[in-house]
Amino acid sequence: MQEIVQKYYGEMLTSSADLQTNACCTDAVLPEYVKPLLAKVHSEVLNRYYGCGLVLPQLLDGLTVLDLGCGVGRDVYVLSQLVGEQGQVIGVDMTKEQLAVARRYEDYHRQAFGYAKSNARFLHGDIERLHELELVDASIDVIVSNCVINLVPNKAAVLREAWRVLKPDGELYFSDVYSDRRIPAVLARDPVLYGECLGGALYWNDFLQLARRCGFIDPRLVDDQSVTIGNAQLAERTGNIRFYSATYRLFKLDNLEPACEDHGQSVVYRGTIPHHPHLFILDKHHAIEAGRQFPVCGNTLRMLHDTRFREHFDFYGNFDRHFGIFPGCGMGLPFDDGAIAISGKAGSGCC
Repeated sequence: MQEIVQKYYGEMLTSSADLQTNACCTDAVLPEYVKPLLAKVHSEVLNRYYGCGLVLPQLLDGLTVLDLGCGVGRDVYVLSQLVGEQGQVIGVDMTKEQLAVARRYEDYHRQAFGYAKSNARFLHGDIERLHELELVDASIDVIVSNCVINLVPNKAAVLREAWRVLKPDGELYFSDVYSDRRIPAVLARDPVLYGECLGGALYWNDFLQLARRCGFIDPRLVDDQSVTIGNAQLAERTGNIRFYSATYRLFKLDNLEPACEDHGQSVVYRGTIPHHPHLFILDKHHAIEAGRQFPVCGNTLRMLHDTRFREHFDFYGNFDRHFGIFPGCGMGLPFDDGAIAISGKAGSGCC
């Protein structure tokens, strides 16, 4: 399928208008602070953007960010402004035609951003084999990817390579297309469906299990939206399969638990993360209001305490006590305990 993808994105698509569905181009509503950043990106780069989400995690200043499947570099050049002149953004893509566009405007963007030296560079290669590009172990703070992993046949290799190059406590933050069931082989082999990010979409539950096997024990869904197929012929072929554009964040953290365990802990957000003075959204179930005590499971506490977010929170409690699974977290006590109820237990939880 690699040759199909290279031809589709290198030769058949000249702009986002050439796409036959919105699966590869379902941009999220842009936050206000992003709009002036995009305004500095060259128009040709903007017009050849193919992505299904917004891959701009918080707190990137001074970090090294890797963009898997960077295409013509739209996200790279936005991230370049967020990491600042002392940070670095590395884009990797296998399509030479798209990389040629990205590289053409390196100096344009350096000047537009007011940098003495460009902090963006582009590498030609496969995201399943980052070792061939001399991306060494534990060298990257944050990895992003925008609607690309679905195009890769060996998705496990991508996740393993991401785990390898991430620093301890680093993060993989990416958007992609998922399905509500496994894609039949005949559809997965269709070149148009594959190029449109549908044929290679992962069944969501297979993705979660795969992520855990590759070391990312607790994948967190940040946001999602339904994908509409505007092409009647393609919609007829895909039948009742439903597709979604979704953003996940996966932390490289040791000692995460496989479930949402209640240790009686909580956090208070200080409201100090740039552009997020009132509310910090870790994921779809953790919108943490500034100044308010917020109960969290042990995994959530580690995601905040053991990462770049630490100085922006106050932490309460430890791991000395355990109160079971948080209710409402997709798992509960499997045993019938009759009329026994623990006061204060029902209705509590971080999810």
